[in-house]
Amino acid sequence: MRLSKTQIIGFQKKIFIWWRKNKRDLPWRHTDDPYRIFVSEVMLQQTQVFRVVPKYRELVERYPTVTDLSRASTADVLRSWKGMGYNRRAVYLKKTAETVTRQYDGKFPTEEQSLRALPGVGSYTAAAIQVFAYKQDVAMVETNIRKIITHFFFNDIPQKEVIILDTARQLVPKGKSWQWHQALMDYGASSAPRRRGGEKSVVPFKLSDRFYRGKILDDLRETQHSMSTIQTKYHKVYALTLPKIRFLLDGLIKDGLIAVTKGIVHLPK
Repeated sequence: MRLSKTQIIGFQKKIFIWWRKNKRDLPWRHTDDPYRIFVSEVMLQQTQVFRVVPKYRELVERYPTVTDLSRASTADVLRSWKGMGYNRRAVYLKKTAETVTRQYDGKFPTEEQSLRALPGVGSYTAAAIQVFAYKQDVAMVETNIRKIITHFFFNDIPQKEVIILDTARQLVPKGKSWQWHQALMDYGASSAPRRRGGEKSVVPFKLSDRFYRGKILDDLRETQHSMSTIQTKYHKVYALTLPKIRFLLDGLIKDGLIAVTKGIVHLPK
């Protein structure tokens, strides 16, 4: 769908007027360091902003540069990540730091293809680095931006991703991509309309695999344990079967979050 000039200018004006009164002051908005932008974007995946702010400050203080992070052990990065959840993000963070340090001499690439080749970096994160670090006039589409575009231009009727992205590209004001996307995300976080509809039935978090995986990691952040100790604890405390415990441990090993050496379960080195 091709937008008219009137549609584009009118919508840009609406968002920017709202943003002048409601913009958020977030720590990653005070830097154009692609490493720190990358850290914030990884942390913000599936995590609320108020939880990310203190952990972001803590992590970049401990690892000020991408090279510092690349030299840290995976175990230390996982310990720094405690409380954030979705722990595979910490592993991707570490692997990307190693790749950037090794292949790019500690400097993040600027091209989309090279950025997307980094571990755990998808189209959105690559675009975020291009926009927020390098001020490139490219379009970003995340959940709230998708909802905004769907609401204002498609009457809340879901569209294919290619259509949403094409619309988003038309809306980016030349030379103001940084401001535009910050404004859209602030608007989406606080004022974007929400579609009505019933919530899907989900397994309570305390009964989910993610809950138990997190508990195992928290135990190992403190100290290593024998396989038998973990099996006994999670069988007695959480009434998990031994096959279930083994399934959880195998998944953590596969994701690079834990390792087993001679029957001792520990964080990766």
